[in-house]
Amino acid sequence: KSIGVLALAITLLTSCSKDQYWIDNPSNDQTQTSQFPALTSGSADFSYYVALGASFSAGVSNGSLFIKSQEYSFPNLLATAFSNAGGGFFEQPYVNDNIGGLLYGGTQIVDPRLYFTGTGIARLDATPTTEVTTILTGPFNNMGVGGAKSFHFVAPGYGNLAGVPLGQANPYFARMASSPNATVLEDAVSQNPTFFTISVMGGNDVLAYATSGGVGTDQTGNLDPSTYGSNDITDPNVFASVESGIVAALTANGAKGVLSNVPYVTDLPYFTTVPFDALAPGLVDQPTIELLNAQLYGLLNGIFTAFGEPNRVNLLSLTDANPVLIQDNDATDFSAQITGYLLTLGFPAETAGAYGAIFGQARQTTENDLILLSASGAIGAPVLGAPEPLNIAGISNPLADNLVLTHLETLNVLTATDAYAAVVEGLAVQHDLAFVDLRTILADAASPTGIMFDDFNMSTQLIFGGLVSLDGVHLTARGYAFMANSFMKAIDTKYLSNFEASGSMLKANDFVVMYPENLPN
Repeated sequence: KSIGVLALAITLLTSCSKDQYWIDNPSNDQTQTSQFPALTSGSADFSYYVALGASFSAGVSNGSLFIKSQEYSFPNLLATAFSNAGGGFFEQPYVNDNIGGLLYGGTQIVDPRLYFTGTGIARLDATPTTEVTTILTGPFNNMGVGGAKSFHFVAPGYGNLAGVPLGQANPYFARMASSPNATVLEDAVSQNPTFFTISVMGGNDVLAYATSGGVGTDQTGNLDPSTYGSNDITDPNVFASVESGIVAALTANGAKGVLSNVPYVTDLPYFTTVPFDALAPGLVDQPTIELLNAQLYGLLNGIFTAFGEPNRVNLLSLTDANPVLIQDNDATDFSAQITGYLLTLGFPAETAGAYGAIFGQARQTTENDLILLSASGAIGAPVLGAPEPLNIAGISNPLADNLVLTHLETLNVLTATDAYAAVVEGLAVQHDLAFVDLRTILADAASPTGIMFDDFNMSTQLIFGGLVSLDGVHLTARGYAFMANSFMKAIDTKYLSNFEASGSMLKANDFVVMYPENLPN
């Protein structure tokens, strides 16, 4: 009985429009012309700029950090624009190659970057050359640390090289920290910046929970981050305390800057590419659907209906796209009821027990559930150890809980994000700083109309949307350029500079949306 191979919503086109090809030498020419007034900084002082943040500040793209992605990080793009308005040199902790990934003592600990093959997404088949144990000499203006949560920026030892293999320190910060016990904030403040950006602080405080399908814990109410797991949601009061301290430290000597809020990570293609009704017509053939309805779906529907949940599992349609069968650890567990009912029907004890164990917390997805991008290769695949015919993930065996962000889990993410956003916006007002509403920008990009960047319409569509890179979370070079422009507009508004009026904004056509497999260092 052929199930077939899952195509899903990420079925790829075989050609790209010309703007999606790699441009080896983008002009990025910001030369002033006579038709524009001269660029002025207003009341901002760009002479020493420091960027604080996580992977967006670092420039992560296509699932890794590499030289080209760092060159196109939005802080580096900002620094280039600032250089025409009194800005100074901008130092970044560059990696060694365009392969991406990291080594620790010769062992690969971070994978190389992703690339587009023309028909799909693949991981670069190459070995990284960036060795974490080779410590760089700073200071560094770009203090973007991939993977850092808010409280990590004030955590001593977060850059301790010895803690990296133990999961107690961050490899990106370890290779650039001024000392093993220095904090990210200390290294930033010690440079006495005149201008700073803090971007997407709090993003990782919810992202790991979301990308793990909610397997972590919502720690709201727990004020001790030392007890948190890696996939947990940070308590909003912890976030508020840390963010307040960071902003106070950076503004203590009169520095000006820009804050941005946290977008809803659930607007990213990592969460929106695979539809909840991913079992498209033709994926499962008619005889198989009829067999599943008779021997599994009809059976489960009858049992769940008898216990008060009539729509938890419905029969599969022969004509319409069908929802995916998932494991929901928050659902009522009917394992014992399923086993008991099947025993009354004369099922062997072993079979009845297997049905109970497998389907006790099973249900079909609804439009409020988000199937993760990581599930695209799992749906329709055999489940090792499961008995036939109950061994096809998402069809005759529930898709694992860590591959789906359920409605309740999504609410946890959105609630925490709203709390973080309120803190950031309040701090911008309190300290009279510029503010960028990245949440609205990403929401607009995720809408049917998308957002315009010069002549290009950008959306959050995976691969061809132009905004988000192949990992479904981080931005393309063009996306980071759009982000940099958003920061410059906010600076114009708050500090009366004239980046926009002087024609100093970045041009969409100068920035790529894809990198080739063979990208020279």
